[in-house]
Amino acid sequence: MFFKKIDARIKVLFLILLLLFLFIVLRVFYVQVFDYQKLSELANDLWSRNLPIEADRGLILDRNGVVLADNLTTTSLVLIPNQIVDKDKTSELLAGILGVSKEEMDTHVNKNTSIERVHPEGRRLSYEISDQIAALELPGVYLVKEAKRYYPYGNLLSHVLGYVGIDNQGLSGLELQYDDYLTGEAGAIKYYSDAKGNQLDISEVYVEPQNGMNLQLTIDINIQLSLERELDNVVSMFDPDMALAVVMDPNTGEILGMSSRPDFDPNHYQDYSLETLSRNLPIWASYEPGSTFKIMTFASALEENLIDMEKDHFYDSGGVTIGGSRIGCWKAGGHGDQTYLQVLENSCNPGFVKLGQMLGKERLFSYLEKFGFGTKTGIDLNGEGKGILFSLDQVGELELVTTAFGQGVSVTPIHLVV
Repeated sequence: MFFKKIDARIKVLFLILLLLFLFIVLRVFYVQVFDYQKLSELANDLWSRNLPIEADRGLILDRNGVVLADNLTTTSLVLIPNQIVDKDKTSELLAGILGVSKEEMDTHVNKNTSIERVHPEGRRLSYEISDQIAALELPGVYLVKEAKRYYPYGNLLSHVLGYVGIDNQGLSGLELQYDDYLTGEAGAIKYYSDAKGNQLDISEVYVEPQNGMNLQLTIDINIQLSLERELDNVVSMFDPDMALAVVMDPNTGEILGMSSRPDFDPNHYQDYSLETLSRNLPIWASYEPGSTFKIMTFASALEENLIDMEKDHFYDSGGVTIGGSRIGCWKAGGHGDQTYLQVLENSCNPGFVKLGQMLGKERLFSYLEKFGFGTKTGIDLNGEGKGILFSLDQVGELELVTTAFGQGVSVTPIHLVV
């Protein structure tokens, strides 16, 4: 009886050990087959370290493929503190080459991190400085490739192109508007190290960076160069507070050239005030269009069948008094009798006063809204302003007739497509 109890207990113990063994086998099988990928990735993340390789930013081109925003290849300094053998010596040597204090370099060399990017003094290094650092062959000191944005034409098209920060992120203009497309995907040199940072004898892995997408504009570099030259001439002759110019294809709305003064060199944007950097005048500023606005009034009157421009006549005596104010014609004594087509050809103010009165404020302003005045254009550039029209309840007789030929009304220039 006693031996039967012992035998039963042995069988139970054996069964328990067998079940435990089967559980271990099944667990190992599950880990090896089903959980392998997850655990391998976790181990890889634990051992691997990445030296970043920055992708090139996408190029910005004119309509003919001329490069307006390019990239220069530079290097930047990266440290792996745990691999540095003589930290004091390393700090002293690097500080001397970079022109910073040893104390400042000590903060990078002794930092408790797996990888330390020396910023900003170690970014975008010249070839001369890079060669000096490479010649030292210091353990734990690495030079990695970085791309630096370069604008080969300097100030040309500066407000439209915009500029980028030290990390190649778009901060203004098209660089900001299309930053997601222009920005590439960084690569890396992946190496393996133990918990103390000592490099393991495992081959390094190179992950190639993916460059950003190129952006082609409707801008024509030859037209843009001519436009820039003429603006420089205007500034030189008249010293205005600001100047702007836009060249557009009227058939498509495509912008062939755009510039303003003051402008800036995006290669050195840090040297300019925020006011200069942020004001792209052709899309930001509002202004009185003057006589160029008369075509809108004339078109509105024709649409309403208020005049026959070749048969109906208007007599210009040289001026007209409205609301106690006299509005004169640019020609002394006026143009006399003329058809409304001649009123348009002669840009005759009194004639447009008459057209404004014939239209009335409701109809005139309804047509101005249909033409798009007083609304944003939706151009793909940041910082667009909005023209401001008089509210209808504020428009008296004098404001109505002056609005008819473009005075007392602020507008944004035109519908723009870059």
